[in-house]
Amino acid sequence: MTDGDSPILTEGVSLDPDHLPSGDEKRHQVRSLFDSIAPRYDLVNRIMTFGLDVRWRKAALRELSTLGGSVVVDLACGTGDFCRELHKRGMVPIGLDLSMGMLAAARTDAPLVHADILQMPLPDASVDAATCGFALRNLVELPGFFDEVARVVRPGGRVALLDAAEPENAVLAWGHGFYFNRVVPLIGGLFSEGRAYRYLPKSMAYLPGWPEMQNRLQQAGFTDLERKVFTGAQLITATRQ
Repeated sequence: MTDGDSPILTEGVSLDPDHLPSGDEKRHQVRSLFDSIAPRYDLVNRIMTFGLDVRWRKAALRELSTLGGSVVVDLACGTGDFCRELHKRGMVPIGLDLSMGMLAAARTDAPLVHADILQMPLPDASVDAATCGFALRNLVELPGFFDEVARVVRPGGRVALLDAAEPENAVLAWGHGFYFNRVVPLIGGLFSEGRAYRYLPKSMAYLPGWPEMQNRLQQAGFTDLERKVFTGAQLITATRQ
């Protein structure tokens, strides 16, 4: 892990927290970022969300409404938070992540695969459900991701997608913006990699609004779409047609 004044390097790619890349540059930069923050990722998450990220994942699994024994792929699984909760509920998790650093730091017995979730090494209709936590804004493109999720989830299967969100209340939105853009980078710099946690709040710019995401999910073949907004997060659930 590099210090807060050094660029994060992976395959010659450096992280510029003030630059929002696209295409292959974004893929390499995101992988580099998460490799760098993996060792203390869970600690920083708990601190900066006051432990709410744990509640959000549990809420996602309640909405997933998937039976025990179901095979669930956790996309961008990170250190395995979703995988552990899925296992506790009697489901069979499989984790996929682009970052080898995150997989190396994972705390789960679930099978883990190093893979780009835009091109999953899974057969068509091979899983009963899919989860994804705080990764949508880190993908190179969302329409292709939704199509790929639709490909691997069987008809009738469920998906639960968590990501950050600005509160709808104007006062709460101001407070959230101040905290996310000013305080979170300070926490990240204190406990992990400062540049990475300056970049992550800026990456919210990648997320389209709910109407656009809803439309893209429908085009990919999902129905029963619902969105719940928490203080600082959103949960999107849907059923594969």
